[in-house]
Amino acid sequence: MPEPRELTVELPALTVAALAWGPEDGPLALCLHGFPDTAWTWRHLGPVLAERGWRVVAPFTRGYAPTGPASDGDYRVGALMTDALDLGRALDANADAVLVGHDWGAVTAYGISAHAPAMFGRVVAMAVPPIDAISDTARANWRIAGAQVLRSWYTMFNQLPALPERVFEPLVRLLWRRWSPGYDATDDLALLAEAMPDHAHRKAALTYYRHTLLPRGTARRYDAANRDWLRSPRVPTLYLHGAGDGCLSPGFAERAAQHLPDGSETGLVADAGHFLHLEKPGEVNARIANFIGHADGAPSAD
Repeated sequence: MPEPRELTVELPALTVAALAWGPEDGPLALCLHGFPDTAWTWRHLGPVLAERGWRVVAPFTRGYAPTGPASDGDYRVGALMTDALDLGRALDANADAVLVGHDWGAVTAYGISAHAPAMFGRVVAMAVPPIDAISDTARANWRIAGAQVLRSWYTMFNQLPALPERVFEPLVRLLWRRWSPGYDATDDLALLAEAMPDHAHRKAALTYYRHTLLPRGTARRYDAANRDWLRSPRVPTLYLHGAGDGCLSPGFAERAAQHLPDGSETGLVADAGHFLHLEKPGEVNARIANFIGHADGAPSAD
């Protein structure tokens, strides 16, 4: 597996560290990780897209070392969207660029698709369907909705002051084990520990959840983007969900296609949980490559 290059990109709000694969003059494939994960989550996909001519860049999002906690203290989805858009501009993204997101990265990608649809020509999202699909499913199926309340206990736990930071390591071990049963996350947890070296970084990662419910002390620079993150995506999207996801019920994925624009595709990945791109990299990578094609515009032959 080719080792990635390491990049450092200066953005208006913070300095972002990233991993990169592929030709530096290729069209951009920007890959956004989620929680509790790092840019290394793209270690299987990056080389595959690089072979097809894409310039793959996977940032450590704000608060995940080597990227530092944000100086403005804002961890709303609008801030994550703005970072990704700033990064795209810094890397000369154009209409050929693609955006790939998992978990929080997926939520960020939907927001960008609604807020700035001209920035990326295609989107790939995994593990979190469009928010409207979640809402529709919850209204239509109380069994799925009720079971999800129990699965989502960690979102309320993460609202507590101080305690989640103190028990961060056992918390994330538990989440990986429950969200992707049977997957050996030893390497991923070690990489996560490197990205969470101190209290400040752990607090930053947890504040993603806190600012979603209680956006206190946030920066007005991100208000416009933050208003759009719940709107319907406008860019053709491939949505994939693990059939055994222990974080967000696969039942929520059934309505995803109804809330995506024309040209979109959806699919369940059998024998995979929340981290489907790590559990079933061959299948997931092939579906992504087929959807976005080669960097020169030719469709994938896979």
